[in-house]
Amino acid sequence: MKPILAALCLAAMPALATAQGTPRPDAAELYFVNVDDGDTVASPLTLVFGLRGMGVAPAGAEIENTGHHHLMINRPPLGEGQFGAEEFTLPLPADDNHRHFGGGQTEVTLELPPGEHVLQLVLADYGHVPHDPPLLSDRITITVE
Repeated sequence: MKPILAALCLAAMPALATAQGTPRPDAAELYFVNVDDGDTVASPLTLVFGLRGMGVAPAGAEIENTGHHHLMINRPPLGEGQFGAEEFTLPLPADDNHRHFGGGQTEVTLELPPGEHVLQLVLADYGHVPHDPPLLSDRITITVE
């Protein structure tokens, strides 16, 4: 049992080494281009991601002042989720509430069910870890008819 535990710890070390938040420019901005808080929209919905002061690079590409988009859907603000403040230092999960755009995509078309949905963008570094300080869009609530 001990060799298995040691192997698991060693396997986790590279992820822990990257979980420190890559620095980003203070003036950078992240935002939704084509939807605003309070908008009523139809599904499918195309969301366009906006970024100023930084560039977009695919996941795995360690390039200064770049990152890739993550869309958070219907979850608490970053830092208030399941792992609390540790969310700022851990790779973002990939699930229905956390959509990854590691190919460098800057838009997505989503099928959302009718009702209210809370959306927020997070820019993350080459290892899916939010930058330091985190670069977040405003949280917006949209209503899908």
